[in-house]
Order: sequence, then structure tokens, then C-alpha cells
Amino acid sequence: MNETRDRVLYWAPRIVAILYALFLGLFALDVFGQGYGLWDTILALLIHLVPTYLVLIALLVAWRWEGVGSILLLGLGLVYLLMTRGQFSWSMYAMISGPLVLLAALFLLDWLYRCRPEAPSNGA
Repeated sequence: MNETRDRVLYWAPRIVAILYALFLGLFALDVFGQGYGLWDTILALLIHLVPTYLVLIALLVAWRWEGVGSILLLGLGLVYLLMTRGQFSWSMYAMISGPLVLLAALFLLDWLYRCRPEAPSNGA
């Protein structure tokens, strides 16, 4: 039972972060309907994918250092809230920042669990 819990605690935030990055990447696909030329479309796509890049960078950090990654993910959620305050409904804030806060909590929980003296050294 403990081994199953260890594996779930290790893999759940990583899988959810990958799925969330894919979800964010879907928002970038709107550039294809804008009527830009090839190079402008590529540039617009790269710019629209910046939030996805940031989440993936935070995931890469969190994969190795869960505590630091937790802080980065929470920071991304807070930055989004500060940058867009008053522009959207609460459901939009919850849809974008909510998963970041959840991921931060999951990575923090994983890190705290692994810091215990009797905790396993890896999740595999």
C-alpha cells in the first residue's frame, strides 16, 4: 500500500502538469484563424505558447526540486491573477490559476513527504 501511495504522490503532479501544459497550448491554436502569413503565424504561435513554456520550465524544475518548483508554480498562478485582475470572470481565473495552485500544492506535498526520514528516495 505504501509503495502505491508513493508512486501516486510522485507521478500525479507530473502527469497533471503535462496535461495542463497541453491544455494551455490549445489556446495558442487560435492564431491559425487570424489570416496571417506563414512567418507571422509562426511568430504569433511562438508568442502565444509563452505561458506553456513557463509551465514546462516550472515542471522541469519541479521534477528535480519539488519545493522550488512548487514556489514557481504558485508564482505563475499569482502573476496571472495580478496581470489580469478585473478582466475576466472568476471562472476564468479558476480555470487558469486554479490548476497552478493545485500543482504547487501537490509538488509541495510530494517534497514534504520525501523530506521525512523514513520516506523513499525516489518515486519509481
